Amino acid sequence: MKGNAETIAVYSRKSKFTGKGESIENQIELCRQYIFAHFPGVEEENILVFEDEGFSGGTTERPQFKVMMKQAKEHRFKAVVCYRLDRISRNIGDFAKLIEDLNALSISFVSIKEQFDTQSPMGRAMMYIASVFSQLERETIAERIRDNMQELAKTGRWLGGVTPTGYVSEPVDRVTVDGKTRRMYQLTQIPEESELVRVIFAKFLETGSLTKTETYLLQNGIQTKNGKAFTRFSIKNILSNPVYLTADEAAYQYFEQNEGELFSPKSAFDGAHGVMAYNKTIQKPGKANELRNLTDWIIAVGKHEGIISSGDWIRVQTLLNHNKSKSYRKPKSNTALLSGLLFCANCGGYLRPKLSKRKNAKGELIYSYLCETKEKSRCQLCNMKNPNGNALDELVAGEIKKLSADPDAFLSELADAEKVLLGSRTEYEGELARLRKLIDENEKEITGLLSSLSKAAGTPAEDYILRQIGELHEKEEGFRRQMEALQSVSMEHALSGQEFDLLKDLLSSFAGTFDNMSVEQKRAALRAFVKRVVWDGETVHVYLFGSKEEVELPPVSGVQDDEPQGANSK
Repeated sequence: MKGNAETIAVYSRKSKFTGKGESIENQIELCRQYIFAHFPGVEEENILVFEDEGFSGGTTERPQFKVMMKQAKEHRFKAVVCYRLDRISRNIGDFAKLIEDLNALSISFVSIKEQFDTQSPMGRAMMYIASVFSQLERETIAERIRDNMQELAKTGRWLGGVTPTGYVSEPVDRVTVDGKTRRMYQLTQIPEESELVRVIFAKFLETGSLTKTETYLLQNGIQTKNGKAFTRFSIKNILSNPVYLTADEAAYQYFEQNEGELFSPKSAFDGAHGVMAYNKTIQKPGKANELRNLTDWIIAVGKHEGIISSGDWIRVQTLLNHNKSKSYRKPKSNTALLSGLLFCANCGGYLRPKLSKRKNAKGELIYSYLCETKEKSRCQLCNMKNPNGNALDELVAGEIKKLSADPDAFLSELADAEKVLLGSRTEYEGELARLRKLIDENEKEITGLLSSLSKAAGTPAEDYILRQIGELHEKEEGFRRQMEALQSVSMEHALSGQEFDLLKDLLSSFAGTFDNMSVEQKRAALRAFVKRVVWDGETVHVYLFGSKEEVELPPVSGVQDDEPQGANSK
């Protein structure tokens, strides 16, 4: 249905499904009744409904909310009606921007519960006031949580979750002044893992490079505690974790100079124990944890032993900050087309282009594709031959041109794919919504437990609450990993019917226009059809987007690189 001057939008949101109370359905029905009573002439077909279930009110990053605002800019409706103010947002900044945007579009906003209507000046003023109190409530809850974290920091205990490499979490019983036995958790060193941490710090201090440290670990077969190969990111996480730092006077001065919030006295920095840093990361549903500024950390001396000396740990932070400041590199200009699509048949790793200073008969700079695993391990974990990049790109593009000459079979595959992929995407989005609900429920449980923890101090309930927080944290980490995996897969399947029509048009003109495209256009055109390309050292296998399975083109050969592209190339 296309909107018109009489169309009204209804927005509803709920953080999680409960089956009772102010459910999505109840909110929508109440909004409908309000519209029929207060907007004469509006029929059922003139009501646009936007629903977001399983999303917090702390952010406007919600799919249906974004769709609604997009349609508002298209003037698809004249008013937005919601059941209650906090269904839109609990953040005053987000809410103020919404009202400003709607006013600029001459769209009114109505909140039924508070009986606010931005069509009148008083309604706009009262709505801003109510939203201030809504945000105040949210910030008060966050402040109480931080207060509890500060109290916990004074104990230096481990609160649960995934233990850092080098340690295991163990219960410790102690007797209180009133004769009761209380249990808390602290980190205890695992000798072999602790030695691994020392090796990583020593190698990084020796090389000053995450990449060289990664190469060293790969070459020596050193893996994470989960049996996986180390990456630069996992290495950096270990190097930047203060849990390994031995708490002494130098460590105290470091945090004090960097304005960290210290909750242990200087005398507690005894040169034996390690450091616990609370409130260190920002956790967002569906996204990787983000490291907070050091000024936001709550720092205390832990009950565990430190592994790395303060001098070494501080030098590592200095190197990391220095590398970060110069991390941007302007990409080398080249004409390689298959970066991100080309994989090694031997190890499964990516092949990236490596430019030489030689030119071919066409006057183009010659480049080869080099396996990243081969490069990082200095040929020890993979020894794949380098394909000639110029020849490989030309041959793959030539195969797509052949499809363009007789496209019927491939277009038939696309038609089948349209049905299959759209169905798959619906399943993925449903599963993502379910995981978002679970994460939101989990976070609320943790918030509730943290809020009640201070009240339970000194009682048997305290140990139970701490265990529950640890278990919930591990459960949430699992949910987030599932979401990341699903989002990665769903992106591969996110093709709409309109996009398939565009693919058909692109394929029909591919052969005649490809050679006249810019490098960026050629890369985009190839990615419209090619899902992955695999090099086995002799031939290249091209896989296209298809229906239930990838469509493989016949292998093409003649792209071996006759001349090595560096001392480590084979």
